[in-house]
Amino acid sequence: MATNILMPALSPTMTEGTLAKWLKKEGDTVSSGELLAEIETDKATMEFEAAEDGVLGKILVPAGTENVAVNQPIAVLLAEGEDASAAPAAPAAKKAEAAAPAAKPAEAPKAAAAPAPQAAAKNDSGGRVFASPLAKRIAKEKGVDLAAVAGSGPHGRIVKSDVDGAKPGAAPAAAPTANLPAAPAAAAKAPAAPKPVPAAAEGTYTDVPVNNMRKVIAQRLTESSQEIPHFKLTVDCNIDKLLALREELNGRAPKDGDKAYKLSVNDFVIRAVALAMRKVPDVNVSWVGTAIRHWHDIDVAVAVATDGGLITPIIRKADQKGLAEISNEMKDLATRAKANKLKLEEFQGGGFSISNLGMFGIKDFSAIINPPQSCILAVGVGEKRPIVKDGALAIATMMTCTMSTDHRTVDGALGAVYITAFKALIEDPLTMLL
Repeated sequence: MATNILMPALSPTMTEGTLAKWLKKEGDTVSSGELLAEIETDKATMEFEAAEDGVLGKILVPAGTENVAVNQPIAVLLAEGEDASAAPAAPAAKKAEAAAPAAKPAEAPKAAAAPAPQAAAKNDSGGRVFASPLAKRIAKEKGVDLAAVAGSGPHGRIVKSDVDGAKPGAAPAAAPTANLPAAPAAAAKAPAAPKPVPAAAEGTYTDVPVNNMRKVIAQRLTESSQEIPHFKLTVDCNIDKLLALREELNGRAPKDGDKAYKLSVNDFVIRAVALAMRKVPDVNVSWVGTAIRHWHDIDVAVAVATDGGLITPIIRKADQKGLAEISNEMKDLATRAKANKLKLEEFQGGGFSISNLGMFGIKDFSAIINPPQSCILAVGVGEKRPIVKDGALAIATMMTCTMSTDHRTVDGALGAVYITAFKALIEDPLTMLL
């Protein structure tokens, strides 16, 4: 019997993806576990395996198609000996759906007259409600109808604060109110209209399409900056001892073989972050709305820039790994991240993030928290600066680090205890070898 092969959800945040490449063609025999296609998710290009045996009877979504919704049929798998005529017709392309509103100019004024949050909450094709996963979960627990909730997030997206104030079973607002001026409170919640793009002469610019990774980065970090109360703490770390120890350890390192390594300052930072988390475990938490979730393992995510956007591969159980192991694992993860070859579990999760711009000469900066984590450490360049040491002016190599915390889970005092523990490890690196 012919069965549909559906667009898989290859990451928890994936709602749509790009079918980058078919690895099989129509008429090919397929075995369970065999690679069928390459799919570009919100974070990486991943391989998709067949779930059962059969023959690839018909490809419904051609290679290169963007914005393919999760669970949309992308191909038909036939049983052995079954005729291709048994395959169902291909569904309408999503691109055609996206173009439909443009073919109805008469409806545009009506959509513009509706309040901004309500208009953006649903699409015309399926009545879909756009809400964050946390908002959906809270709405389900409280019995709130999301269709009746006005979203205050980006493009009318419903966020936690919208659901918190909603009453269970609330009915949608009556249609006539759409033509009335918005109440002051509702107007305050409505997202600001985007500024119009200034007119420019044709040929003076190039528009580069936004890939899935960029879309998700934009969405998640916008939500993070709007929904998470960021609190920042900055310390200046003297890294002269760290640099001397790094030079000594690298000088003793084997030049080849499995035990070869070359330590970077960032490897020491990862180790210090992990050990400080062991000393102050209350920063290894996430806000989940009704509770503060304490993570058992110390997993440190490190931001890596790729051509498609930022990705954060994770050093799992980093507090249990030595500097050489952290260094080699981080180099491998970064290399595969830039080649879009990371596995899902290698970049999903983590209890703490590090963003290091020191290699670009950036002295200090603050980073946006990567939810559901509670902390991210922004690391600047190590540079010679004048300091006061033992009551006299001296020169030392200083590195500025700024930690952004989620004030709902990590308040100022707790953050200060943690960043002090981190600074102590960085400035006395021998303690990281114990």
